Amino acid sequence: MTESLTAFELLLQIDQRCRLLAADLPSQPTRQDSWSGIGFRLGEHWYVAPMGEVSEVLHEPRFTQLPGVKPWVKGVANLRGRLLPLMDLCAFFSDKELGHELSAVRKQRRVLVVEHNDVFAGLMVDEVFGLQHFAQDSLEPVEALNGPIAPFIKGRFRREQNWQVFSPFALARSQSFMHVAL
Repeated sequence: MTESLTAFELLLQIDQRCRLLAADLPSQPTRQDSWSGIGFRLGEHWYVAPMGEVSEVLHEPRFTQLPGVKPWVKGVANLRGRLLPLMDLCAFFSDKELGHELSAVRKQRRVLVVEHNDVFAGLMVDEVFGLQHFAQDSLEPVEALNGPIAPFIKGRFRREQNWQVFSPFALARSQSFMHVAL
């Protein structure tokens, strides 16, 4: 007859057996060499935002328009009890030069939620392509990038199209983004 074990002793035995059986399994190499981000589109340009800089992706929520703000401030939405200012990213840059407003196809539009220091904002984009993975060593610097979006581009990855690395945190620190009043 076996002596009865306490719950803790039983767990220790199970742990030891699992470790012995796992010793025969091939080890999985850990992949530290990949870079991941959220892919999105503004007009004809493809961007990817670093994973840690987008807290969530939403369908375009209902929102209330605000008086006395710049045209690229679409309004404010209620996100689980928090007020989320919604910014039309295309209009923000076209205000400066990017060249268009959000696409008319509302079904594809998404909102990238950014939370950085005291900034909590939703960035409306034309379309989101989900998680994109790139080889870390394929990140290329961008030289002599012009236009209003240039300060927020931190490099690029090449595939069928160029994916420019866009930093929502850099945008949240920018004075022009924080100045929303007319």
